[in-house]
Order: sequence, then structure tokens, then C-alpha cells
Amino acid sequence: MESLAPEVAPFGIRTMIVEPGFFRTELLTEESTNYPEPSIDDYSERTKQTVTAWKGMNGKQGGDPAKLAKALVQLASKKEPPLRWVAGADAVQVVEQKAKDLLAQADAYRDLSTSLAIEEA
Repeated sequence: MESLAPEVAPFGIRTMIVEPGFFRTELLTEESTNYPEPSIDDYSERTKQTVTAWKGMNGKQGGDPAKLAKALVQLASKKEPPLRWVAGADAVQVVEQKAKDLLAQADAYRDLSTSLAIEEA
């Protein structure tokens, strides 16, 4: 989506990436979600843990979907909406941690990364 934004902007088309956290919708209800049986033994235990965690979150999600809808309308109505919007306190925490991780990765090999320029004679 980020690469699409500058391509469609000259045509008056605006884009916005929304990275939502968990909102209290029917997404995690038994009626809404079907979980497949694990089919790869190596991932079986991890899949079971994830399904258990998601089932345990049902009805406990921190985000209010009505507030999310209002916020989306507000942002979409702006002349210049944000390119990326992180929705929900849980999502903000995840994005902040990801940003810290990326900066640490870049810094860990900064000297090597910045030594790769062509040296003109």
C-alpha cells in the first residue's frame, strides 16, 4: 500500500494503511471463526496455543468497534489522511516494539552496512 500511495495520488486517490489491534467484534466467536485441525506436526503445538489464546480473548478485546468506526470516518475525511494509522492501544504497543527491534537490527550492523559504497579512484 505504501508504494501504491504515490502512484495513485496524482489521480486524487488517497490511501491509508490501518493496522488494528483487537476490537470487541464477533470475529473470535465460535459462530464466526473456524480453526482447522493442525496438519503439520512441527507446528501443531504452536497452533493449539494460538487457538487457545484467541478463544480466551473472545469478548475481552479492549477495542470498541464503534469508536474505531468513528475514528476511521474522521481520518478518511481529512484532506491528507495518514499513510499509516495504528488503531488501538494494543496495536500501538506492538508497533512501538517492532520499531525498536528494527532500529536495533539496523544499529547492530551499522558499520558493515555503511561500508558498502563504491570507492571511486
